[in-house]
Amino acid sequence: MQRKFMAWGAILAMLSVMIGAFGAHMLKTVISSDDLAVYETGVHYHMVHAIGLLVIAVLIGQWGESARLRWAGWLLIAGIVLFSGSLYVLSISGITILGAITPLGGVCFIAGWVSLAWEALSRKS
Repeated sequence: MQRKFMAWGAILAMLSVMIGAFGAHMLKTVISSDDLAVYETGVHYHMVHAIGLLVIAVLIGQWGESARLRWAGWLLIAGIVLFSGSLYVLSISGITILGAITPLGGVCFIAGWVSLAWEALSRKS
């Protein structure tokens, strides 16, 4: 699991940079400043949680694999897809119903961090 989460984290961080660059260079003149701010929020959360996934991979290497760490990793990945993905599509397409998906991604982020905290607090040393 450590290698999988490290690879996912690295790939998702790379995609965050690429998606952010696309927004900064290609979308600035195409979408409104409000929509660009929504897009940039997606990029920000995308990168923060990709780095979180890298941290989880390192912790699996140090603490060993556990169900809570696996859940934390998969929840951060799901959060990136649902939260950031919905903001990307919403800001570009204007399909406002996609805003209903964004909170589900936020719940995944929160649950992932709770799972990581639970694991940390459950450790004996």
